[in-house]
Amino acid sequence: MENNRNFFITIALSVLILTLWQVFYMNPRVEQQREAAKVEQQRVEEQKKAAEATNPGAGTPAPAPGTIPNAPGGDAVTAASRDQALAASKRVKIDTPSLMGSINLTGARLDDLRLKHYTETVDKNSPEIELLNPQALPTGYFAEIGFVGNDKTGTVPGADTVWSVDGNPTLTPSTPVTLTYTNDKGLTFKRTVSVDNDYMFTVSDTVQNSGSSAVSLFNYGRVTRYDKPAVASTYVLHEGLIGVTGTEGLAEYKYSKIESDKQITPGKSTDGWLGITDKYWAVTLVPTEKQPFQPRYAYFEDGRHRYQSDFLTDPINVEAGQSATVETEIFAGAKEVAKINAYEADRHIRQFNLVIDWGWFYFITKPMFWLIDTLYKFFGNFGLAILATTVIVKAIFFPLANKSYASMANMKKVQPKMLEIREKYADDKMKQQQAMMELYKTEKINPLAGCWPVALQIPVFFSLYKVLYITIEMRHAPFFGWIQDLAAPDPTSIFNLFGLVPVTLPHMLMIGVWPLIMGITMFLQMRMNPTPPDPTQAAIFTWMPVIFTFMMAGFPAGLVIYWAWNNTLSILQQGVIMKRQGAKIELWDNLMALFRKKPSPAE
Repeated sequence: MENNRNFFITIALSVLILTLWQVFYMNPRVEQQREAAKVEQQRVEEQKKAAEATNPGAGTPAPAPGTIPNAPGGDAVTAASRDQALAASKRVKIDTPSLMGSINLTGARLDDLRLKHYTETVDKNSPEIELLNPQALPTGYFAEIGFVGNDKTGTVPGADTVWSVDGNPTLTPSTPVTLTYTNDKGLTFKRTVSVDNDYMFTVSDTVQNSGSSAVSLFNYGRVTRYDKPAVASTYVLHEGLIGVTGTEGLAEYKYSKIESDKQITPGKSTDGWLGITDKYWAVTLVPTEKQPFQPRYAYFEDGRHRYQSDFLTDPINVEAGQSATVETEIFAGAKEVAKINAYEADRHIRQFNLVIDWGWFYFITKPMFWLIDTLYKFFGNFGLAILATTVIVKAIFFPLANKSYASMANMKKVQPKMLEIREKYADDKMKQQQAMMELYKTEKINPLAGCWPVALQIPVFFSLYKVLYITIEMRHAPFFGWIQDLAAPDPTSIFNLFGLVPVTLPHMLMIGVWPLIMGITMFLQMRMNPTPPDPTQAAIFTWMPVIFTFMMAGFPAGLVIYWAWNNTLSILQQGVIMKRQGAKIELWDNLMALFRKKPSPAE
């Protein structure tokens, strides 16, 4: 029995270490990143006047032949507000069921995009998520498609090109927009931009050569970002530059990594995608399959710091009097699982599902999400779906858990014999162990069987945590009452009487209702078993529910609700099995012992 408890404690302490790391390491790191983001923004603002004085109106420098032109880095922040930045250039309006924004006719940039179905907080008046922003803002973030030419091609469309609108001035799923540009070498560029009902744009560029000689030019695409998320990602999630190209396949570079390496250039590719991903959103480019392309991930420090994922195709040859067409798709939106999977299947985008960070244990995490999402469609509430998932998981592992609890009950029945062996061989640990093993064999008891119910919880626990943390479907998903976001911690706290006392508490004191329920159910479950005779183990046995209550308080409410419900089902299951086996249920005696007066040394 003692070995059994030791193994149980080892598992519990392993989980405890991970939660401690999450709370005491990752949370302070998040705060540091927030402060760093504020400092960086202040630095950019302070550079504004100096940059305007030394480099007023600077444009994009001319690129070397066959290289992508740099995104503006020397020019400083020039707009005090988003509205001012948008008003500084002519634009084409974007209006779809999922998106609202505009295309900047200077550069034909996609640099103004808001997500209609997502807000910053759960508050009804919270503003919509602003995914893309003009470069004139500290939060500049855009996608751009252009060309690299030479002396024969003349000036080709790039960051400073002012396009003209041909016909319809508003981009909707049913009305594409056509942009045109003609240079002094007889090249006419006709760009058709279309968008679906969700988050995929298609940019089709046709180059018409009206000149007298053949020309050769390159097509490029880039996603450029001038800031990074204010809240740092944790070890369970990738945020930063990402792509799937060439023989290398998936490439993931966190902001810190690319800041260190500056530029990473994988091998050429003929398919795939690349871009920048956040926890819930992503902006990616899907180059044409007609031309091999060179992907690149980069960090630039000239003037304004910026991060960039880009590609450059092989030369596109256009004969005199002929035309050539190249197409690029741009995904810019929420990483909704069903839509990401549909884009991968319908548009044949290689491994596009990897834009969602399912992690190394995707074979557990993805089925867990599928089950919860399927149950959500039935119940209409993700909280109820999590409760139902717990019941299903319990049912799947019932045979194993049944044997485990039965074995634990049998061990309780032979506990007097175990005590006799300990007393008989108190001075000979070897004989004591041999006698114990013989007793287990005779009574057909597995001393480790009781650990299986706990061990089985661990992969389920982490897969559910991953689902709650990374999937946008869980973001702002309400349960009942005060739980309006299952992906966020319980917002209540016992230390301010659950909101009755209007004080702001530090993070570690936010011990809400559901963490308390989880702690109570964990306490009751542990009290189903006899108190360990060893004082150290008994102390851990007593204080572990309290420690876990504090640790779990910072985890998503959905995870805490799962754990509390799972504990409740385990208590009921273990009680029924122990009663059938004729083993004594220690819960009541253990609870009474807590309030029983201990005898004094004199007594």
